[in-house]
Amino acid sequence: MAGPPQLFESLFAAYPDALLVVDGAGGIVLANPAAAALLGYTVEALQGLSVDSLVPDAIRPRHAAWRHAYASSPRARPMGSQMELVARRGDGSEVMVEIALSPLQDRGLPYVVAAIRGIGAYPRVRQALQRARYSEHVAQFGRLAVDARDPQLLIEAAPQLAAEALEIESVVLLLLDPNRQESRVAAGFGLGPDEQPGTGWPPGDPPPTGPGWASALAVPLSDRGQPLGTLLLRSNAPQRFGTDERRFAELLCNLLATGVQRARSEEALSHAQRLESVGQLTGGIAHDFNNLLTVISGNLQVLEELPALAQDGIGPQLVAAAARASRRGAELTGKLLAFSRRQVLQPAALDLGALLEALADMLRRTLDQRVAITVQVEPGCPAVLADPGQLESALLNIAINARDAMPDGGTLAFACRALPAHDPGLPLELAGGPGEGHAGYVEIDVADSGAGMPEAVKERAFEPFFTTKDAGRGTGLGLSTVYGFVRQSHGAVRIDSAPGAGTTLRLFLPAIAGDGDAAAGAQAETSLPPGLPVMLVEDDPEVRQVVQRFLDALGCRVSAYASGEDALAALADAEVGVLLTDIALGPGLRGTELAEQARALRPGLPVLLMSGYSSALLDAPPGWPLLRKPYSRAELALALARLIGTR
Repeated sequence: MAGPPQLFESLFAAYPDALLVVDGAGGIVLANPAAAALLGYTVEALQGLSVDSLVPDAIRPRHAAWRHAYASSPRARPMGSQMELVARRGDGSEVMVEIALSPLQDRGLPYVVAAIRGIGAYPRVRQALQRARYSEHVAQFGRLAVDARDPQLLIEAAPQLAAEALEIESVVLLLLDPNRQESRVAAGFGLGPDEQPGTGWPPGDPPPTGPGWASALAVPLSDRGQPLGTLLLRSNAPQRFGTDERRFAELLCNLLATGVQRARSEEALSHAQRLESVGQLTGGIAHDFNNLLTVISGNLQVLEELPALAQDGIGPQLVAAAARASRRGAELTGKLLAFSRRQVLQPAALDLGALLEALADMLRRTLDQRVAITVQVEPGCPAVLADPGQLESALLNIAINARDAMPDGGTLAFACRALPAHDPGLPLELAGGPGEGHAGYVEIDVADSGAGMPEAVKERAFEPFFTTKDAGRGTGLGLSTVYGFVRQSHGAVRIDSAPGAGTTLRLFLPAIAGDGDAAAGAQAETSLPPGLPVMLVEDDPEVRQVVQRFLDALGCRVSAYASGEDALAALADAEVGVLLTDIALGPGLRGTELAEQARALRPGLPVLLMSGYSSALLDAPPGWPLLRKPYSRAELALALARLIGTR
C-alpha cells in the first residue's frame, strides 16, 4: 500500500471537484486536473497564478478586500449556496460555481483549500439557466413589438432571435398569402437555397421541414383565431425540441402576431385617415364644381330653346357638344362624390345571388373570352342594404380592373358569405357591429388570377386619380369610387394582393335582418299644378338665376332668396306651395335648418332639398327628398311633381 504522501497526492489528483491550495497572499500553490478542466488552464498555468485572476473584472476589487478580511479570521465555510458565484475561465468566459473554503492554519499550514464545483452542468440548474435565457429573449422581443411601427421589422427579427435563443441552426417564418391557399417564406435564419423570402410552400400541416434535419418543430401563428402562418424551427441535433422550446416558440408567435396586427391596424387607420382627408377635399371641390356645372348646363338648356339658335347652322351643334361635355363633367364629379361618400344613395334590399349571376352573365358576353367567370354564393346568404346601381357599378369597376390585370386571360371569381357582427375576420373599422336592424355583414369577394399588386401600389389603390394604367386608359377613379360607396353604405373594403399572386377585393356590407325590404316604393308621378308658388333659396346668384328660369319655364310663381334668414322672415306673409332650398347656404341657417323651422311654422309644407353633395343630409330628418346638382329642367320638374303627388 502506498504511503500517506503518495496516497494524498493520488486523492488530490483524482478528486472530481476542482481543488486549489492557496497561500496567504492569494497565490495558487497547487491545482488538480479537475480545476484545470473547469477553469480552462493547464495545471502548470494555474500554479503560481493569483486567485484574483479567476474573479470577473467587475468584482475583483471587492474580492481582494474580502480575501484579506478572511485571511485575518479563517474558518471553514461554503460559498454560492445562497448566491450566484461566477468564475472567470482562461479564455475569458464565465462559469457558475459553488465554493467551499477549508483553512489549514489549525494544522500548521499557511494555506486554504478551495473546493470548486461547476454547477452549470447540473440538469436542474441547466434547465433554469435555459429558461432564464428564453425569458430574456422573449422580453427582448416584447420590447421590440411595443416600439416597432413597421410590421416587417418584427417579421425579420423573429427568426434571428429564435435561432439565437434556442441555439439552433435554422428558423423559417411562413405567412399565408391573401387567399389562404399557400404559405410563403416571409423571413428566416439559416435558409436553404430554395427557401429565400417569397418562396411558396404547398399547403400542409405541419409545413414540410426540408431534408437533412434531425428534428423540427412547427408552431402555428394566429390572431384572434385566424391562422396567419407558421414558425418552423429546425436543428441538426435529434430530439432537440421539448416542452420549454415549444413554450418559448408559442410565446414568441403570440407576441409576433399581436405586434404585427397592431402595426398593421395602426397603418390601416393612418391610411383611412389620409383617405378621409382627401375625401373631404374632393367632396368640397366636387360641390363647388357642381354649382358651376348647374350654371353651365342650365344656360345651355335655355340656349337650346332660343328660336335664333335654331336658325343658326352651326349653333345647335356647338351647344350640343358643350352639353355633352357638361354631362361628362357631372359624371366625373359623381365619382369624386362617391369617393368622398357624399353621393346620394337609394338603398334597397338586394339578393346578391341574383345580382352576381346577372352581372357575371353580362361580363361573360363583354369581357375577353379567355377570362373564366365563376360565382359562388353561400347557401342562406342574407340580403344586403345597398344602392343596387352603385353596387353593380362598383363590382363592374373591380371586374374591369381584373380584366386589365389578366391580358392573357385567367379566372375572375365572385363569392359572397355571411359574417356575424363580431366575426374576428372583419376589418377593424367594423368592430363595433353594423348597428340596429342588421344581422351582421355579408362579404363579397372578387378575385382574379392576374399579376397582383406590389405593396406600394396596394397602399395607394383607393386614392382618387391614382392609376398604373397607360395614359388615356383610365382616370384612376374606379377603386376610389368603390371605396366611397362601400364606406357610405356603412361597410368596408379590403385589398389582398401580392405580385404574382392575383388580387382579391373584399367588400363588407351590412346584412338585413329578416326579409324586409328597406327600399321605399316608387312614388307616383304627377304633373305640376299651374302657377305653383315656389320659394327658392340659393346663395349662389348664378345658380339661383338658372333655377329661377327653370321654374318660370315650368309655369311656377317664384320668390327667390339668397339666405335662409331672408326666406324665413318672408315665410309668414308669402304664399308658398313648395320650399326649394339648397343645403349649404353659406354662413347662417343651413337649408335643413330652414326646412325644419319652415315646417314648424307651416306643418306639412312640401320641402325639396338640393345640393352638390349629400353629406349635409346627415343632420336632416330621414326620407327628405333631395335633388342632386347639376340637374336638368326635366329632372327638376319630375322631382317637384313627385313631391306634390305625395301630398
